[in-house]
Amino acid sequence: MTPLALFPLLYSVSVFPLTYTVVSSITTPALLVAKVCTLQNSFQPSFVADGDYVIGGIFPLHYNQEMPDLNSTYRPPPVKCNGAFRWAQTMRLAVEEINQSPRLLPNYTLGYKIFDSCAYPLTGQRAALAVLNGLSEGNSPMCSSVSPLLAVIGESGSAQSIVVSRILQPFRIPMISYFSSCACLTDRRKYPTFFRVIPNDDYQVKAIAQMLVRFNWTWVGLVRGDHEYGRFAVQGLMKELQGTKVCVAYQEMIPLLYNHQRALEIMQVDTLNYILHSSAKVVVVFSAEGEMTPFLRDYMVQNITGIQWVASEAWVTASVFTGNEYYPYLGGTIGFGIRKGHISKLSDYLQTVNPKRYPDNLLVQELWEALYGQESLLEQHSAYMNTSSPRVAYNVYKAVYAIAHSLHNLFLCQPDFSYYLLVLKLQYYLQEVTFNIDGEEVDFDLKGDSIPYYDIINWQRGTGGNIEFVNVGLFDGTKPGFKACHTVPVSVCSASCFPGSRKAVRRGEPVCCFDCVPCDNGKISNQTNSIECTFCPEDFWSNKDRTACIPKKVEYLTFDSLGIALTVISVLGACLTLAVFAVFFYHRNTAIVRVNNSELSFFILFALTLCFLCSLVFIGKPTSWSCMLRHTAFSITFSLCISCILGKTLVVLAAFTATRPGANIMKWLGIKQQRGIIFSCTLVQLVICAAWLIDAPPSPSRNTKYERSKIILECSVGSSLAFWCVLGYIGLQACLCFILAFLARKLPGNFNEAKFITFSMLIFCAVWLAFIPAYISAPGNYADAVESFAILASSFGLLFCLFAPKCYIIVLKPEKNTKQQIYSQSLLETYY
Repeated sequence: MTPLALFPLLYSVSVFPLTYTVVSSITTPALLVAKVCTLQNSFQPSFVADGDYVIGGIFPLHYNQEMPDLNSTYRPPPVKCNGAFRWAQTMRLAVEEINQSPRLLPNYTLGYKIFDSCAYPLTGQRAALAVLNGLSEGNSPMCSSVSPLLAVIGESGSAQSIVVSRILQPFRIPMISYFSSCACLTDRRKYPTFFRVIPNDDYQVKAIAQMLVRFNWTWVGLVRGDHEYGRFAVQGLMKELQGTKVCVAYQEMIPLLYNHQRALEIMQVDTLNYILHSSAKVVVVFSAEGEMTPFLRDYMVQNITGIQWVASEAWVTASVFTGNEYYPYLGGTIGFGIRKGHISKLSDYLQTVNPKRYPDNLLVQELWEALYGQESLLEQHSAYMNTSSPRVAYNVYKAVYAIAHSLHNLFLCQPDFSYYLLVLKLQYYLQEVTFNIDGEEVDFDLKGDSIPYYDIINWQRGTGGNIEFVNVGLFDGTKPGFKACHTVPVSVCSASCFPGSRKAVRRGEPVCCFDCVPCDNGKISNQTNSIECTFCPEDFWSNKDRTACIPKKVEYLTFDSLGIALTVISVLGACLTLAVFAVFFYHRNTAIVRVNNSELSFFILFALTLCFLCSLVFIGKPTSWSCMLRHTAFSITFSLCISCILGKTLVVLAAFTATRPGANIMKWLGIKQQRGIIFSCTLVQLVICAAWLIDAPPSPSRNTKYERSKIILECSVGSSLAFWCVLGYIGLQACLCFILAFLARKLPGNFNEAKFITFSMLIFCAVWLAFIPAYISAPGNYADAVESFAILASSFGLLFCLFAPKCYIIVLKPEKNTKQQIYSQSLLETYY
């Protein structure tokens, strides 16, 4: 069955020399060929005027329709419609202005036939067939002598325009739409005679996509009508949003044939459930005014607020939504509207519409009764009379003038044409026409589209509580971007990730739904919604907020609280050592100083002073010289100190051994031999240090491994083998000294030093054995503090164990510092 076979009317259409028969039922066995032109049903035009050439007009004079039962078993009743018709009056005004113009078509007049489509494809199809036929039911002379139909102004919706264009296409009758913006209509193979004075939706879709991106509306809902306009617009928008940050939370469709119960079911189950509970607070709607009117009324009944509506040009300037009751639910709506124009005579022309002038016109009576009763049109303001910024009406105005200018140009070239050739030529001249109206240039591109301009419309509260359409910006399709001023609500699935964090997409959800994960230490993000956190350079670290890289904190053992404490202890130890040295030097001729080998004691005190002072080298910023000095100075001074103690231990052990009969050991431990032992033992350490400094000397290093947020300046030992050899040699000396002292601990004598040496070596070894694990595990600059503490602790241990008892006797118990008290040491005294 062909599409025309579904139409509920039977026409015998006589246009050109051909006769077309249209059958409404599939039960018809064959096409009926009528010898007499008959009209099987009546579909009267809303307005008609004779002229040399007739222009058809198809307008949604009514928006809401009640469809009859189409079961094809009987002749269906007419469709019941409800609505208004200002656009049609604009067409009538334009035709009358042209007929009265001495410069435009001066020798010809235009007529019109205006039909109502009820904003529905089925009634639009009937209007298209009616505009091609006569006016009355039954046999009619007009069916055979109809005025030539040059072009059609229509339709409003894209779905209706598709139907009408297909009907007019076989007759090559051009059609200019004032409100059909579907991008599908640019296909010249399917719609070769279609033109429009409204931009196609490709530009509107791009504009809406730019708006969503600019306002950071990344989580939006889509609602469309059940027709080509809505389908193509949504497809185009989805394509434009690819590669952007905008995600679509849901898509819903308003049924073409609006049914209240079905719409409520959809809203309650799907749409309103989404709108009410979804985090998407922005809803983009591609639908016609006729469909949106009942849908939004049902939406208002649900008492839903807080939604930012983004309206397509099809309903963004619909005057039906300007009432006070709409503002709580639709206030703040924003969209791209048809660019407004100016029609100077429209207001005066609309004032002439009243039942007295048109007593037989039912539409005028409906308008009068619905809006004003018996009052004059001038007595109250209404949306019908508001002609301050016509938009769709201005498009109708331009469309009529486009036909007139094209026909005028055609007649200037060749005034005599047959009707058939005139229609064919008219399309060519429409394609080439260019004229200026109210300062705006009007022309068509190769696809029949006009220059893409949109006003950005925002629905704001008027002084009376009603909705006013406020122009807040302009979109020029020939230029990138747009200018707009609008209070922007938030509509996102997930809040933006601030600098210092990154986006982590949730599994199984759109990319607009994500979690914000703080950047790891050492990484930053300095932009909103960063996908990744970037590493800081080597010498930089992330700040507390992870938003910037700052220079790493440089740490070393400086003169802070710890450094000052170590410095004070070191200086105190050196001063105590010097004090002991002074006491010993002052009492150098007393028995206790002489019996304890004063020369070795002075050497030990000198070495201990150096040990205390060498710990100061570990404090401060490491340099090449300080790194080499700190380890070598410490190792040499301690080796000297332990060598002196070792010499003293050998002397003590040899002294008591010499008291035995036949022993002659003391001759091998004279002054020179003692000095030789000290020098030899210290020389070994000097050789090890020299080899260390020559092969791989200690040097400053930047440690970033222990704590990545800091740069720890420390001294690299250079050669770990040399470092541990130095410590091992000192440990070997200490162990040997400890063993010898331990063997001599029970020798007689009140002032036997062996036991004090034993205790001192025990403390020394304990300190350095504890030092090894502490040094290895100490973090950063604390390793230097551990080594410095070990030096000080061992130095104090040697100082107190070796010299505290003697100083006690010398200073506090001088009566014990006599020869009688040191009888047990007489052999040593004799030796010295």
